[in-house]
Amino acid sequence: MKKFSEIFNKHHNEVDNPHNVDSIMRKFDRESNTRVWTGWRKSLITYISAFFSLYCIWSTLFSTALPEVRLTRFLAFIIILGYLHYPHKKGYVDENKMPIFDIVLMILGAAAFLYFTFNALAIIEVAHRISKAQIAIGIVGILVLLELTRRCVGLPILFVLGALLIYTFINQASYLGSFYMTLRSIIYKLFYTTNGVIGTPVSVCYTYIVLFILFGTFLSKTSIADLFIAFANKLTGKSAGGPAKVAVISSALCGMVSGSSVGNTVTTGSVTIPMMKETGYKPEFAGAVEAASSTGGQIMPPIMGAAAFLMAEYMGVPYSQVALKAILPALLYFIGIFIPVHLEAKRLGLKGVSEDKLIKWSEILKNCYLFIPLVVLIVLVSTGQRTMQFSAAVSIGLCVIVGFINPKNRLNLKKIIETLESGAKGAITVSVACAVAGLVAGCITVTGLASTLINAIVSVSGNFKMIGLLLTMICCIILGMGVPTTANYCIMASTCAPILIQLGIDRIAAHFFVFYFGIVADITPPVALAAYAGSAIAKASPIKTGFTATRLAIAAFIVPFVFAYNPTLLFVGVTHWFQIVQIIITSLFGIYGVSAALEGYVSKQNNIFERILYLLGGLTLIIPETVTDIVGLLVLIALTVYDFLISKRRHA
Repeated sequence: MKKFSEIFNKHHNEVDNPHNVDSIMRKFDRESNTRVWTGWRKSLITYISAFFSLYCIWSTLFSTALPEVRLTRFLAFIIILGYLHYPHKKGYVDENKMPIFDIVLMILGAAAFLYFTFNALAIIEVAHRISKAQIAIGIVGILVLLELTRRCVGLPILFVLGALLIYTFINQASYLGSFYMTLRSIIYKLFYTTNGVIGTPVSVCYTYIVLFILFGTFLSKTSIADLFIAFANKLTGKSAGGPAKVAVISSALCGMVSGSSVGNTVTTGSVTIPMMKETGYKPEFAGAVEAASSTGGQIMPPIMGAAAFLMAEYMGVPYSQVALKAILPALLYFIGIFIPVHLEAKRLGLKGVSEDKLIKWSEILKNCYLFIPLVVLIVLVSTGQRTMQFSAAVSIGLCVIVGFINPKNRLNLKKIIETLESGAKGAITVSVACAVAGLVAGCITVTGLASTLINAIVSVSGNFKMIGLLLTMICCIILGMGVPTTANYCIMASTCAPILIQLGIDRIAAHFFVFYFGIVADITPPVALAAYAGSAIAKASPIKTGFTATRLAIAAFIVPFVFAYNPTLLFVGVTHWFQIVQIIITSLFGIYGVSAALEGYVSKQNNIFERILYLLGGLTLIIPETVTDIVGLLVLIALTVYDFLISKRRHA
């Protein structure tokens, strides 16, 4: 019999080739649409990128310069790296070619931000009385940034910003009068203050996110993803439909340190999707399981992708508190995927992986030292004894040490430089998205649009919170289609979160609500990029995979409403431990009821009437009332017992 390691290598080798991995990433992940450099040019860009990563580590730990100096210098670097890596159109693969207009744009954009860097004090002193030359420099800097956004992030966020810029110009012109005065005011506020392009999103990105992207890159080089998959397989591989459960667990673990739903889907899916298909799952189901699980990785503590750092800044709470509050919702999300996966396996009569094919616990324990950097990071972050930057830097150092002693994938100087380069490349898209999100937030602040939206939706919602929550959910999903999670959250935190707070939703619950629905856009058709990447590996219909992923991730659509009505799930307002136990039990049963209704199978195939009862029982448990909880529990228990007895009688 083949051992799991042999099966793993087989599937990894099948998918890990330019056609199946690189082409999928280039198709569904804009970050992978990069220029092709070879020879000395590649070496030069590698060293520039590695230097940028080292600069970020040094600067965040030791620099005491003004924010205007540090952040503009950071964005100047990002402009240079962005244009060196991203061509003007998708699919441009000419080796060692960079058109003259790209070089001009790169130089002009970097020069605009560096001008601000070297003249920060003078610009701060003159305030809004900037000169015509400074207005022109600001315009150039913003336009070059927007062109880079088009290349590495996409058009959706630019459409949002374009509409807001038009609205901002009309709004400012209504009381400033002349075109020149209006333009000067807008450029000053959006380019030369910390309320625009160098606002909170870029500040958080520079201070925390880039270091944690570097940490995730170094951690992946230690082969920890292989260990995660082996651990998950040993844990659940033998159970019914084991490989699909492996996909859920391994994607949750790998997703903790990955900020990309698509990247996580392709990385773990290259192993788990073929294994699920071999077990007997339909291709679209296999792709959907991986996509839904990989997308959920961004809400899984302790790392939670990149947006968690922005959440900490916007909510005004320590990052460790954000990670703590995210634990129960994240567990419910993955249990919500686990339940339909198990029910589907029982319905199809699927078996697990036999014991002799699984890796031994002794082999897993032998490689447990790979967890050291992650464990140390969790301890440092949770205790709060050191800054986040210091914690990330120490963890990166431990990744290097672990890499040196790892016999399977030993690090050397060349690999370290390449890893630093990969980290820098990973930082480009997030940084650009954060800069544009800062512009969006700046437009909203300048015009007072947030207050207008709050008043409009509050008046439409009246006394019904559900209407406001549903409208916010729709906005988050639409804006999240094709927009990175970080940028989507920044926009939602500036616009929709205040609306929910005005409706009486707890502040922390409001921010978690918009965060969740910004993430699920990656698996919600018509622009379900993670689901489409999963379908490409599974060789399944993209639309079917997208809708199946949405069905599997139904918990992501239920849990936010649960903590919006009852923030106890986020450890907010807890006065007794029984409150947490109660909401966990009712939420689990609620997710179970809805999953059973959508799957149409528990112990036997359910008819439409039984499925409706399961759905009503599940939805009743979402309402935070004792009476509805009791009714919902009784309905689901009665239905489950009835299903079991009928199934037993039929088998007899």
